[in-house]
Amino acid sequence: MDFFISAAHAQEGAAGGGMIEFLIMIAIFFAIMYFLIIRPQSKRAKEHRAMVEALSKGDEVVTNGGLLGKVTEVGENFMRVELNDGVNVIVQRQSVSAVMPKGTMKDL
Repeated sequence: MDFFISAAHAQEGAAGGGMIEFLIMIAIFFAIMYFLIIRPQSKRAKEHRAMVEALSKGDEVVTNGGLLGKVTEVGENFMRVELNDGVNVIVQRQSVSAVMPKGTMKDL
């Protein structure tokens, strides 16, 4: 019987080491999540914010809805985009997904 009791005491000592290993694994998991998900997403958001702030009259843009047009008027939160001759829409500045090279609309 003493043989089984001493084995139980030995297992209690191993549980403390398991907790430290568990905390290390959680820290590694959060580090991986940070470098694979959080950091790249914040970098893309920063680049998009800089692109939206740099928009000016004459830029050719694509909106999130897929509209391609030329910026004719820029306001604080909204801007006017000319899709074709005489066809204008007003969109939010944040809805611009990409700035296209000059002359993209002529190629269509």
